[in-house]
Amino acid sequence: MTAAESYLPAGWAWYIAIVTVASLAYCLWVLISNNTRKLPGEEVKLHGTNVWDGLREYDNPLPRWWRNLFYITVFFASAYLILYPGIGVSTGILGWSSSGLHKAEVEATEKRVAPMFENYAKQDVAALAADEGATKIGASLFQAYCIQCHGSDMRGAKGFPNLVDADWQWTGTPEGILETILGGRNAAMPAFNEQLNKDQIADVVNYVIQLSGRQVDVASAARGEATFKTVCAACHGPEGKGMQALGAPNLTDSTWLYGGSAAAITETLVKGRAGVMPAFKDFLGEPRVKLLAAYVYAQSREAERTASTQ
Repeated sequence: MTAAESYLPAGWAWYIAIVTVASLAYCLWVLISNNTRKLPGEEVKLHGTNVWDGLREYDNPLPRWWRNLFYITVFFASAYLILYPGIGVSTGILGWSSSGLHKAEVEATEKRVAPMFENYAKQDVAALAADEGATKIGASLFQAYCIQCHGSDMRGAKGFPNLVDADWQWTGTPEGILETILGGRNAAMPAFNEQLNKDQIADVVNYVIQLSGRQVDVASAARGEATFKTVCAACHGPEGKGMQALGAPNLTDSTWLYGGSAAAITETLVKGRAGVMPAFKDFLGEPRVKLLAAYVYAQSREAERTASTQ
């Protein structure tokens, strides 16, 4: 890794390189300068006057095996720094890098599995959803890239949609799910704290709660209905059933992305929401995204069938 590729500024990279090389040179100098030998018949002198528990330290030469092992260590480290990018300012003679190794491994893997993914790429999402082998690969992809937001059980969390409840902010068709994963989604709910006063917001909250079938202050909800149809109906529709084309959720059911309590709805109106689903087309490629979409579609259909039989 060169200084340009390092996370450190160029000055620090050079500082580390100089300290590393100087340390190796110092180790070599210490070895050479202390390379003494005991001559035959020569009396070994005491090293200082320290005595501990009757033990004295003599100034014997370093054992040859230990000294040679130290030489080998220094020369090995020097050779490593010459061949590999160990000091941060040079790529090394071999030009090796961890990113290069990863790229080569990815390319080798892609070459090996490409024929299989090409076969899947020719099929539509609905057909793949009925293919056990395809959905197994899709499940692996989901576990690798999607559980961080949607959970291993696909039921999501606050701010992250449940994918198996048959309630879709955007369309839940095979094509719609594929489009969502390929291109991502941006859900923008604007803040109304400047457009509406506190009383108007409270009235709208009451009306929204009423839409989902709960008991509220009837007079407040009536006032909120007028405000809702003026300000909110453009996205959520005059009846509050939402518009999947815009990603505006249905407000008349019991499914809430950020919570359906009065406090949560008030927070949504006051602060707005900004949900982002990243695009995976460039990251995974369309064949893998198709398998991922097929798995999501298959699981949502299975959840619908299970719910209908209960």
